[in-house]
Amino acid sequence: MFGFITNTLLPVLILLLLGWVFFRIKMLNEGFIEAGSKLVFNAALPALLFLSISQADFSHAANFRLILTGAIATLAFFLLLMLFCHFTVSPPNARGVVTQGSFRANMGIIGLAYCTNTYGNDGLAAASVYLGCITILFNVLSVFVLNFYLDGKRSVRQHIKGIVTNPLIIGILLALPISYWQIQLPEVLIRTGKYFSQLTLPLALICTGASLQFRSFSADWFNIGISTLCKCLLYPGFMVLSAYLMGFRGMNLGIVLLLSIAPTAAASYVMVRYLGGDHRLAASIIAVTTLVSLPITAAAFGTLTYFGII
Repeated sequence: MFGFITNTLLPVLILLLLGWVFFRIKMLNEGFIEAGSKLVFNAALPALLFLSISQADFSHAANFRLILTGAIATLAFFLLLMLFCHFTVSPPNARGVVTQGSFRANMGIIGLAYCTNTYGNDGLAAASVYLGCITILFNVLSVFVLNFYLDGKRSVRQHIKGIVTNPLIIGILLALPISYWQIQLPEVLIRTGKYFSQLTLPLALICTGASLQFRSFSADWFNIGISTLCKCLLYPGFMVLSAYLMGFRGMNLGIVLLLSIAPTAAASYVMVRYLGGDHRLAASIIAVTTLVSLPITAAAFGTLTYFGII
């Protein structure tokens, strides 16, 4: 457990804190965060996913049984969560925000960093394909629940276009046939891609830390508490139990844990604001789950490791 904390959690925590501190001392500004986040999402992270998957053994990178398990478990948890929030969360326009914040994990940045630090290149490749597929499901469910409870609407056409043009999805889809047929890429492309992809996770974590909002907190602690409990405990617990019952152990089960236990994704704030929801509540959920998830991640990974499950 101590090795997991020092090798996996501490580097992530330090980079998040550096981003937060740099922004507070004005070493970084809003323009840098916006530009850096765009660079990560549109180029660096797709390059990292493409390189890791294309250079991996397809049978290890694309575990379709694991992906199907994750998708079904996520959908089942979402339906139960939406039903629970419908009767417990108020006002009504906060229900979609709380529901989204309770399951939509930051897999592409924090979760991927966990898997890379813990399992190396094999874990990165396997986690990349899994998160790509589950991210599509996250987007579909988030748009549905926010449209259901908020006044702002995003058409199905806009949503489909967003998925089809998502750089992360494009990078994964381009890499899969290269991995499947073991196509050898030019050395200069691989070396350049490695240089480029090395900036991905540090820059992404610094931008994430800089964007955390602790000053403009929502006073709605009941709803923040619901999202934090679900995102940090119930959702990862449900996902790990589902994967365990399906026979997954070792690295595969560890990937499910590390991706699902990541805090609420920053993209949830963007979507809530776009649709006219309570963006202060969304920002508060992201900030609180980011802080709370770190010690819980250490305890969960340490416990499962102690019992020899992962």
